[in-house]
Amino acid sequence: MITHIQARGTRPGPVAVPGRPPFRKETVMIDHRKLGRELELFDSDPLAGAGLPFWLPAGAAARHAVEQYLRELERRNGYQHVVSPPLGRPALFELSRHLEHFAEDMFSAVDDELMLRPSLCPHHALIYRARGRSHRELPLRIAEIGQMFRAERSGVLGGLSRVRVIALNDGHTFCAPSQVVDEVGRELRLIRRAHADLGVRASSFRLSLRDDSAKFIDDDAMWAKAEEVLRLSLQNAGVEYEDAPGEAAFYGPKIDIQVRDDAGREQTLSTVQVDYDKPQRFGLSYADADASHQVPVMIHRSLAGSMERLFAHLIEVQAGAFPAWYAPVQLAVLPVAPAQDDAARSVLAAAPGLRAELSVEGSLGARVRQATLRRIPYIGIVGEREAAAGQIALRLRDGREIPAQSVAEALERIARVVASRSHDLLG
Repeated sequence: MITHIQARGTRPGPVAVPGRPPFRKETVMIDHRKLGRELELFDSDPLAGAGLPFWLPAGAAARHAVEQYLRELERRNGYQHVVSPPLGRPALFELSRHLEHFAEDMFSAVDDELMLRPSLCPHHALIYRARGRSHRELPLRIAEIGQMFRAERSGVLGGLSRVRVIALNDGHTFCAPSQVVDEVGRELRLIRRAHADLGVRASSFRLSLRDDSAKFIDDDAMWAKAEEVLRLSLQNAGVEYEDAPGEAAFYGPKIDIQVRDDAGREQTLSTVQVDYDKPQRFGLSYADADASHQVPVMIHRSLAGSMERLFAHLIEVQAGAFPAWYAPVQLAVLPVAPAQDDAARSVLAAAPGLRAELSVEGSLGARVRQATLRRIPYIGIVGEREAAAGQIALRLRDGREIPAQSVAEALERIARVVASRSHDLLG
């Protein structure tokens, strides 16, 4: 429980909140680096190093809620979760071709034996080959929110959008060639579901292809096959897209789902990639129905991208006013006077499933303003009448008010909005 130090006073009138949706004025560009620090979501320190932000309690609470949601969404859709180490021997990244095609974005070896990984896919390939596989197991879907590292130049680092340590919502599906189109379509539908719940609006889809540069694997047949699969998947999904030559992964083409910031800049948030290369390189196989050994296809996908880039985007497009289900604090309970402190504490005791806090110091008006500035979705006021009747009056962060109702009814209303992941605080 967090107690804020602020002077008691009388019940205030309605709080004027600028913008609709709350805290949002379309003529004002929002910078997540400034707002994220004001809301105490994250911070950084030169002593830690550039591109190495740390998540403060409020930001960590929001991030954990999103991570829990993504894991549950994946679990319900057939994914098994794994945990893999963030380092590997140089030989691992030679096998995956990262040292050949991606070395300039990797950190130097920690010592002669280990390197920080630039992606999770080499470890996931090792997990697949940990034992023999049968065609009956396919498609095999594994997922992880794991760390990877990029040696970004200091001049491009900033806030959460460009960092050196990345927590990626990553997943890999190993499937038979005949299953690839269906699996890619399935991933596109899952991405749309995750985006809707998170409050992300895609600005465009693009098919990222290779160009004539030497940074891509030289295998025309492999590229043609992967491109055909992705085009067919996009066509089946009814998605408009544009080609983006030169933006492919070094090992294959990919579908990139783009989002746009206030300045009109686009960046990739989610992606689906088809990889025929790594299964061959890692010697992956499965026993087919006729007992022959076949090579699976590896599909890389991220529903929501990295936690850092995701929250950089969410902070800006939502002006820090997150939906109730992943708001750092969902309910602030404010007693009007000391005589109502015990009644207010009883509200918290009745809400163990919510991220709720008690605010008792300072005038009521100051406490309401502070909770509003912190983008807390629900502000519960407990005055003399409410305490006597076992009730609470709810004020929403956008200034709307809900008349006093029983504590049980109010908490049920909030819990219903949270459980449904509604973006409307009234449900």
